[in-house]
Amino acid sequence: MNKTSVSDTNIPADSAVPAKPSAVYSVVKRCLDLLFAAVSLAAALLPMLLIIAAIRLDTKENALFRQKRVGRNGVLFDCFKFRTMTKEAPSSVSKKAFHDADGYITRTGRFLRKTSLDELPQLFNILKGEMSFIGPRPLIPEEETVHTLRKACGVYQLRPGISGYAQINGRDMISDEKKAALDKYYLEHFSFCMDMKIVFGTVFNVLQEKDIHQGAIDDE
Repeated sequence: MNKTSVSDTNIPADSAVPAKPSAVYSVVKRCLDLLFAAVSLAAALLPMLLIIAAIRLDTKENALFRQKRVGRNGVLFDCFKFRTMTKEAPSSVSKKAFHDADGYITRTGRFLRKTSLDELPQLFNILKGEMSFIGPRPLIPEEETVHTLRKACGVYQLRPGISGYAQINGRDMISDEKKAALDKYYLEHFSFCMDMKIVFGTVFNVLQEKDIHQGAIDDE
């Protein structure tokens, strides 16, 4: 069965040879992902059930939101999140092309986005091997500029993550070029120490409610 992938067109021909992630740490990282994802799911089961109930009461819609995202090696996968927008919101529109996303966000959705609890279902993506706790954020296929820059830098050698280096350095408040540069830096410094830096940076940003952009449709 052929898997769908993002087109390889428009990659700069003069781009430098991409760095390669450590094979040893890649294996260690995958083992840690499996361990912590399983433990986190067990601990988060009750909160997740409460969130599902709250979403159902608020929207009367399915609490789980699925969206095609670009994963490792450019392969598309279904990224899971808790629903934070109404069913009428466009599902595959770049945040730059969608100017009224704020009007689609539900009451429950505002809280989930503010606390990043809408990301909890991605623990299943980690167990399936489609994501990691830490890595470049998976984007929708329509984010063509970032995809071109990422491919030129070799970023798609990595599994996408729930949080990444770009997320603790501006998130949606920075340019596509800056995002790709930060993703490249992460690839070049792929290590346990870098991942821990991102973990602590993510916790700090969530507690400080820093760089949270409520109106990003592709971050539904």
